[in-house]
Amino acid sequence: MSPSSSSHPLVPYGWDADWEAAFAPYAGQGLVPGRVVRVDRGLCDVVTPGGTVRADTEFVVPRDPMKVVCTGDWAAVDPEGSDPRFVRTLLPRRTAFVRSASSKRSDGQILAANVDHAVVAVSLAVELDLGRVERFLALAWESGAQPVVVLSKADLVPDPVTLAHLVQDVETAAPGVPVLTVSALHGDGLDVLRALIGTGTAVLLGQSGAGKSTLANALVGADVMDVRAARDVDGKGRHTTTTRNLLPLTGGGVLIDTPGLRGVGLFDAEGGVGQVFAEIEELAARCRFHDCSHESEPGCAVVAAVDSGELSVRRLESYRKLVRENQWIVAKTDARLRAEIRKDWKRKGAEGRAAMQAKRGHWS
Repeated sequence: MSPSSSSHPLVPYGWDADWEAAFAPYAGQGLVPGRVVRVDRGLCDVVTPGGTVRADTEFVVPRDPMKVVCTGDWAAVDPEGSDPRFVRTLLPRRTAFVRSASSKRSDGQILAANVDHAVVAVSLAVELDLGRVERFLALAWESGAQPVVVLSKADLVPDPVTLAHLVQDVETAAPGVPVLTVSALHGDGLDVLRALIGTGTAVLLGQSGAGKSTLANALVGADVMDVRAARDVDGKGRHTTTTRNLLPLTGGGVLIDTPGLRGVGLFDAEGGVGQVFAEIEELAARCRFHDCSHESEPGCAVVAAVDSGELSVRRLESYRKLVRENQWIVAKTDARLRAEIRKDWKRKGAEGRAAMQAKRGHWS
């Protein structure tokens, strides 16, 4: 039976003709294909045509943290009868959701591999943090996946007018991204979400307390994830999910549930930032100077848009913040770029001093 046939056991997990072609060299070595559904301390659970097996990752532990085994990876695994069984190699990833591992380090951390949709869960039980939504979306676009924003716990906002305003606010911060309201408790909006993420792979992202585990249970159709109530005082949840788990969905496709993310640092996400702030990028193309910082330069189309009310101050400040952060994390890993940034800082400093001296001469 061909691994790409519709009756193959791995098809519900995303196996297709392209994965079959990528695996072909390893099939001749007697290895079997599988998808990583969970990783834990050097071992991982891999779903194979013969069922889920526990495999050692010793042979796929690289120095590069971007190449470590991750939930969602496709792998070549030892055949049945091997004891212990090892993951021998990983197939090339199609997409990967990556964040900065730490504000003090330049490493990236892969949260999910080979995903088609990045579902960003945002709780309506607390005040919207649009800047955080934009941050998540920048990473989602950069991953190669299609972002989706889910406003969870919509049952806590019974007034339809208020709910509509909240949706509009998020849509403004998420151009080109579907924004759905969902109540996992009552089942509202789940059918729309299922139809949107289709039969591919979706990763569920968000802070603790965003209702991810409840949403995962509703989509899977079983209580597969532990759920605890959020604190009444601030709406924050506890880490009920401690590992990234790949779960098959009732209507087809799979979902990767992730632990709540306190920090969501950018990691080389210039393209993603540009996608989130597409309107600012379009305005910037009309600035007089190609290296305009959109602060005080003459002929700045971005500042003009803020002055006219076309662009909000909040959006521009958020854009500046993410651009600076992304430049910093890239510079930490790129010595040439680091030198260019220092050179640019010196140039702007010299221009500022010259302008100040000119003003003093005018005053005198």
